[in-house]
Amino acid sequence: MVLNTPKFQQAIETVEALSIDEQAVLLEILHKRLLQQQHEQLLQEAIAAEQDDAQGNVKSDSAGDFLAEVDNFLLRIAPRSKFRKAESTF
Repeated sequence: MVLNTPKFQQAIETVEALSIDEQAVLLEILHKRLLQQQHEQLLQEAIAAEQDDAQGNVKSDSAGDFLAEVDNFLLRIAPRSKFRKAESTF
């Protein structure tokens, strides 16, 4: 996330030029819009997940199978990592 751009700095300066009441109203509006965008994104992700499931693209395993997959993945990406060393001491 780039927060040090001229456009972002200009937006901050513009907001700081507003009165405290105006800043509070702006914050409330932005918060409501952000919540709406997050809601919409979650809805789209849920729709996509339902479509994947309907098309048979979703694999269903037990929790143990999932954890074994995670362990195998970790061993492949970092076979000599601190994770592996810590695991062997238990």
